[in-house]
Amino acid sequence: MRMKNVFMDQQGRKNPLNRRDFLKRMGVLAFSSSSLFYPSKKVRGLFRNDYPAEKRVVETKGKMVLLPFDYQGVTLLPSRWQKQYASAREFYFNVSDDDILCGFRRAAGLPAPGKPLGGWASRDSSVIFGQWLQAMARASSATGDEELRAKAVKLVEGWAKTLGPDGNPRMGHYPWEKMVGGLSDMVQYADYDEAARWLEKIVDWGIVHLDRTRTPAARTPWELHSGKPLEWYTLSENLYRAYLVTGKEKYKEFGDVWRYDHYWNKFALTNNPPDAYGVHAYSHCNSFSGAGMAYLLEGEERLLQMMQNFYDFLQNSQCYASGGFGPAERYVINDGALGDSLETRIDSFEAPCCTWASFKLAKYLMTFTGEARYGDWIELLLYNAIGAALPIFGNGQHFYYANYNLGGGRKIYSRSTYTCCSGTYFQNVVEYHNLIYFYDRDGVYVNLYLPSQLQWPARAGKAIIKMTTNYPEEEKINLSIQPEIPMKFKLHFRVPSWSKNMQIRINGLLVEAKTKPGHWTTIERMWSPGDRIEVIIPLFFRRVAIDKWHPQRVAIRRGPVVYAQQVVHKHMIALPQTNEELNDWLVPTDRPTIFKYKDQEQASQRDDFKPFYEFGHLESYRMYFDPKLRRVLW
Repeated sequence: MRMKNVFMDQQGRKNPLNRRDFLKRMGVLAFSSSSLFYPSKKVRGLFRNDYPAEKRVVETKGKMVLLPFDYQGVTLLPSRWQKQYASAREFYFNVSDDDILCGFRRAAGLPAPGKPLGGWASRDSSVIFGQWLQAMARASSATGDEELRAKAVKLVEGWAKTLGPDGNPRMGHYPWEKMVGGLSDMVQYADYDEAARWLEKIVDWGIVHLDRTRTPAARTPWELHSGKPLEWYTLSENLYRAYLVTGKEKYKEFGDVWRYDHYWNKFALTNNPPDAYGVHAYSHCNSFSGAGMAYLLEGEERLLQMMQNFYDFLQNSQCYASGGFGPAERYVINDGALGDSLETRIDSFEAPCCTWASFKLAKYLMTFTGEARYGDWIELLLYNAIGAALPIFGNGQHFYYANYNLGGGRKIYSRSTYTCCSGTYFQNVVEYHNLIYFYDRDGVYVNLYLPSQLQWPARAGKAIIKMTTNYPEEEKINLSIQPEIPMKFKLHFRVPSWSKNMQIRINGLLVEAKTKPGHWTTIERMWSPGDRIEVIIPLFFRRVAIDKWHPQRVAIRRGPVVYAQQVVHKHMIALPQTNEELNDWLVPTDRPTIFKYKDQEQASQRDDFKPFYEFGHLESYRMYFDPKLRRVLW
């Protein structure tokens, strides 16, 4: 007789599943001895080496060292980040279905109740529709949110009635690609089989009708910064994903049409190519997710090397202290241009879209290589990019650009509503569920230190890992382990690359563990119900230079969090010149995230330092400092 386990969904409802059913719903890639295969949703399972080869949907050749939990088994616990997800879910759920579908219905000559969304979605919502479906499908899988799933299904059903008889969705390359991703996820994560029918119709239409000019992006003229047709080089990833979900070769073949070897090959042998700059930042980062899927399917090591070199290119020459990149939405020349951009641009970073592309790239690299260093970028972007974005509200008002200008900046809403960033914002906050934990045959990897609970159906039985913490505002992270029975497995913790003297205690006793920054530290033991783990990651301030050409042009991080100064009517201050002096200069207050500085002049308007993510709409701040700038004006 099979024992029933009671799992809890994110709304706290009991969900009785036996372990086998839970494994089937995991939606993760499964290991085999020589390769990995991607099972259909009906046969998903963990570590199914015994699954008959003839029933595998797609045989893949790429190596995967780690796997995400793929929107199953992870619950966000109360925190700023859980509230951000819940707020986004509430907004998108309450957007009128008729308004979302209005433009599609009008174009098809059908009755069209409601009104257009407006902004970029004035004609129709195609620019964001596929992204919203993808986010809803993944969120419903991650949280057990049947209401959100039902909304997504209803939207697909309403949209499908507007298709032309030949499958014409009336979309260009950019929204068409997003729609392929959304429908693939409706099959994979929402268990909505009918979406596969509409997926095939629009792909069959695209094979015949989409313009295949494929002009590569170029620095000049402006019209070519995203190539022609617009961002054509991002199409391969979701077509490859459609192939993995359905097993239909035509999706793979059409995905091959849109490979971006012209740009990818620049990174074949170097992480500093002389001609990679000047092109659209978000979409070119996004294109490497196509390279990631190509590597998974084909196993060509050259593709993985190009992805790694591109990642290093971003980290070495393009990224701000926040992890963001792309002033004016371009890659800059590696000659000090990034530092100079702080004087000349207020559109420093397209926060939601670039975060989405970066989350995907880092996740691909972490799963393919098992290296912890890629988690550092995920963490930076979570706290300082998407986690610091203003919330979407009202009639689609949302955050677009982050401003890091030297003189100071404010967070403002985009002048246009429902732009591309209103699609990626939703995708990003759903993705939190998929970035905290990873796993392999032998254990669990803790990548992000977010309050959460993992229900892990390990080979020996179910285990629940619960993490509670106020990190990164405090140093301590607490975990409790609740296996069904005593179980031996490995727990791996990411050691941040900036950290020093990270400590681990189990049941109050200090454990000897190698805590090399930028790597995993591993604890292997027999775990018993009630075991307690305490992880201490000391937090300290440090100066982060913008680039080597501007060594004194710096921002401040405490742990993974960028701190900015509240800016009012006072002269610019000079920062201490060393990290040791900086930590002595900044003084804690009665609020754990707020720091004063020594000899700070107090007035009704303060100039304290606090996390960038705490700054709200129109609140002034200064993130970067440079002693060469004139500080006294009167």
